[in-house]
Amino acid sequence: MAKPTKRRVQGGRVTPRGTRPENEAGPRVPVSAEKISPTWVPVLMIALLALGAIMIVLNYVALLPGDTSNWYLLGGLGLLLAGMLVATQWH
Repeated sequence: MAKPTKRRVQGGRVTPRGTRPENEAGPRVPVSAEKISPTWVPVLMIALLALGAIMIVLNYVALLPGDTSNWYLLGGLGLLLAGMLVATQWH
């Protein structure tokens, strides 16, 4: 004899109220246990971003030694990129 199939109710909750699905990632982590970056991470990030922007601006107003150069521009963009990479490590 065939088992009767359950009818799926359209809409509404899938799991009973007050329960969690089994595939949810582990227990919640308390705020005090979260990662906190050292103070030097945001300081380095701001310094790299500022130095990169200053280098690009000084290149365009021709205040750097020598003539305006693409190498100064690439150096400034490199500093900006390094600042962005450090920003991804800030918690």
